[in-house]
Amino acid sequence: MPPSAAAPAPLAVIVMGVSGCGKSTLGALLADAFACPFLEGDDYHAPDAVEKMRRGDPLTDEDRWPWLDRLAQASATAIETSVAVVTACSALRYSYRDRLRAGIGAPVRFVLLENSRERLLTRLQNRPGHYMPASLLDSQLVTLERPSCDEAALVLTTDASPKELRDQVLGWLKSYQ
Repeated sequence: MPPSAAAPAPLAVIVMGVSGCGKSTLGALLADAFACPFLEGDDYHAPDAVEKMRRGDPLTDEDRWPWLDRLAQASATAIETSVAVVTACSALRYSYRDRLRAGIGAPVRFVLLENSRERLLTRLQNRPGHYMPASLLDSQLVTLERPSCDEAALVLTTDASPKELRDQVLGWLKSYQ
């Protein structure tokens, strides 16, 4: 059972990182702990962007802007009705995170999940039924801009269990209450 948690209100927590890092798993655990909505960023991609990734073609900024806008709007709407939201989104570049912050219009905290290329590749190769091929991992790693010191962000290596990671995030977020 997760520790009792109340999200500082209003708040958007964005679990970020490259494909296969565990964003969805941790995001769902955090949303459960906060009893708030969980938004899966993959669900907000346009069908043509999904098809592009399925073919092994990396997305461009032009592909990502509308997706980020849809995700920011959905997050803002969730905050209006439930005060907090947890979202899984790669948010690879500073400019993407800036766009999310601007579109959400409430405090945003980022949690970057990272691990070695080899560990991530193994996870992707053992993830059946997902449209994101392992061949795109390197393009995401090249695109990733780690959060800077001016961003409210926590960086975690995903060697711990998802529940241990959840507890680390919950402890970190308490410092903002």
